[in-house]
This record gives sequence, structure tokens and C-alpha cells, in this order.
Amino acid sequence: MSEKTLFERVIAREIPAQIVYEDDGYIAIRDIAPKAPVHLLVIPKAVSTRLDEIMDEAEMGRLMLTALRVARMQLADYRLIVNVGKGGGQEVFHTHVHILGGWDEGSPVGFGA
Repeated sequence: MSEKTLFERVIAREIPAQIVYEDDGYIAIRDIAPKAPVHLLVIPKAVSTRLDEIMDEAEMGRLMLTALRVARMQLADYRLIVNVGKGGGQEVFHTHVHILGGWDEGSPVGFGA
């Protein structure tokens, strides 16, 4: 049996997290190492290692719609970022969407355009 991912442990409440949203299929938490004034993670409760493993269009749509819903609850302007694979910057191998925002107008936002 494989070891649980960090996010599976968060979902199971085995480790603490600041939860900002939860429904039957997703949980959204504050990132513990934020790269923006507001940095949230939207995590599917169903495990997939990386975004390109999700081949079901409805599931992909639910992930993106949930990320948008969470972002709009917290921010007027934001970025959605998905890192796919180690070379793409993925550090936790459980699909998730980053929501970044909260910068003052004109402040550098990183991650390029």
C-alpha cells in the first residue's frame, strides 16, 4: 500500500490546514508557503497524481469551476496556476490548482505574464 500524499492527509484531517472551502469533491486551503498575499490551493478529494491524468471532461470542468468559485469568494483579481510534473514545478504529486492574488495594483506578481 502506498503512502498517503500530504493532501490526502489534510483531507483526512491527519494534519492541520486552514480550510477556506470544502464540498463533497474538493477542499481549498491556505498554502503554508505563500507566494502571494493570498495563496490558496484547491485540491480534489479523488487522487490523481497530475492534472493530465484527469481525462474526464466533466471532472476537469468541476475542478476548474471549483477553483473559480473559491477564487471569487476571496478575490476580485487572481491567477490560477497548475504545475504539472516535477519539471513543471509540481512539488506535491496530487493534482491541485493554485489561486494567487491580493497584490496591490502595480506590484510585481511573479510567475511571468
